[in-house]
Amino acid sequence: MNIENLLRDNIKTIKAYSSARDEYKDASADMVFIDANENPFQTNINRYPDPQQSKVKERLSNIKGVKTSQILLGNGSDEVLDLVFRAFCEPSRDNVITLPPTYGMYSVLADLNAVKIQSVVLDDNFEPKVNEILKMQDEFSKLLFLCSPNNPTANSFNSNKVEALLKGFNGIVVIDEAYIDFSNSDSWISRLNEFPNLIVTQTLSKAYGLAGIRLGICYASEYIISILNKIKPPYNVNQLTQDKALERLNELGQVIQEVNSILEQRTILANALSNVSFVQKIYPSDANFLLVKVDDANQRYLQLIKRGVVVRNRTTQPLCENCLRFTVGTAEENQLLIEILNQL
Repeated sequence: MNIENLLRDNIKTIKAYSSARDEYKDASADMVFIDANENPFQTNINRYPDPQQSKVKERLSNIKGVKTSQILLGNGSDEVLDLVFRAFCEPSRDNVITLPPTYGMYSVLADLNAVKIQSVVLDDNFEPKVNEILKMQDEFSKLLFLCSPNNPTANSFNSNKVEALLKGFNGIVVIDEAYIDFSNSDSWISRLNEFPNLIVTQTLSKAYGLAGIRLGICYASEYIISILNKIKPPYNVNQLTQDKALERLNELGQVIQEVNSILEQRTILANALSNVSFVQKIYPSDANFLLVKVDDANQRYLQLIKRGVVVRNRTTQPLCENCLRFTVGTAEENQLLIEILNQL
């Protein structure tokens, strides 16, 4: 597959903006910096941040076993996904394929970029309908979004089906792995070099507990990363975000401990929910949340709100009628939730 053929024509020839820190990279050197029109008075953040976030990428490279040249960082995964749209999708011509129920930003970004959305609803087991997806694609189908583990269904997609889509789809396959740290499934970043059309996105918002700093991660071939680097804003990840991310990435032991605690609480919560009278089904979870079918999602949602507990009502989503989504909280939060549900 020639990835260059999938790019928008204007992207093929675009020249990236060259910032001051792109031209002189060693901002830590003992030099007088009067090249970037910065305020010279020291506030610890008076200088522009590293536009390539080199230290964070080096740490991620060590953790994930991926070359830094195959990593792009964004202001949240949403910016990463938007860059992918801008690189590959010609407005008012191209289309993307989504698999509802899934993360809603794929459709929002498609609308924002004037790109048509084609949807193939998952099957009753929340798995991709491979044949239908491949039949739906046409010469203008540029992106296929797979959220695995999926939001809101919490399951990881069958690896054979994902591989069939990677081999059969004629555009870019974006696998959103925001919840991969809670899953027993292997990350698809281990197979980046097998599939030139594969993009994997991850985040520090979930397992790493850094939703507030907005740091999204993109793993792909060196060629795709080089294209995305050309079109990203020069200083898209601020210095405070880079510092906090690096600090947390150096606390892997603590992160693993917190993930294990969430997984333990997920099991406890699922067992307790199975004894709640109006709970009809608890779907298997590979994420830090549970999708739960109840008798009347709208009623139960409002009842919980009145008692000070906010959950997510997913009943409007395909295949999710009367379903609530419960994020796994602390042991105390989960116990309080169960007590309130039993009172109802």
